[in-house]
Amino acid sequence: MRRAISVRSRRPGQSLRRFALILGVGAVAFFLAAILHGVFRTADSFRVPSEATLAGLSMPQRIVAIAESQIGYSTEPSNTYCNKFSAYWNAGTADCPSGEMSEEWCADFAAWAWQKAGVQFTYGYGPGEINGGAVSFYEWGVANGEWHPTTSGFVAAPGDVAIYGLSVGAGPSAAHVAIVTDDAPGQSGPDVVNGDGDRTGFSRVETGIDQLQVDVGQDEYTLAGYVTPP
Repeated sequence: MRRAISVRSRRPGQSLRRFALILGVGAVAFFLAAILHGVFRTADSFRVPSEATLAGLSMPQRIVAIAESQIGYSTEPSNTYCNKFSAYWNAGTADCPSGEMSEEWCADFAAWAWQKAGVQFTYGYGPGEINGGAVSFYEWGVANGEWHPTTSGFVAAPGDVAIYGLSVGAGPSAAHVAIVTDDAPGQSGPDVVNGDGDRTGFSRVETGIDQLQVDVGQDEYTLAGYVTPP
């Protein structure tokens, strides 16, 4: 004789508790996934193109490919200057929670892209060396015959570094540098990749189209010229 199978009805309280438990576990999983996605996106998602890919490119093309591979990278924490490019050069202050280093980093980013592409220069703070100061690219360009002011009519090429807000004299300074990706006829400024940009969010890698001027803090600075890699 087949044994009858009894089905016990589930109490309403038990169903609600189980539903709440499922919701709680799901919320925790979603929260952890969001955190891990942010961490790994910042740390691991912005990989440089492979050596095989770069080997088939010219020096200017390599610089652009490397710079563009980092578009969307932002500092962590997002309201700081903690970034991996300054850390690559061991430059800035070591007060970042993830081992990065903190300083305004447009020049550190441009120097990193050049170095990764194979451009030969010395990162340092002596005469003719490139460092985290935007003006160091200008000084390096002058020392190596690679500085081209906008007044010269020079047309930039991909991989050049655009310099903004240049003040020359006994103590030269500059406000910003960016990697040129194009300098199309009819534009007043070049297309660029900005390290430490702030148009789409604080302190991140972003593009600039026809970028004749940049905002740095409360001030606006104009394109002064270009430095070309040797």
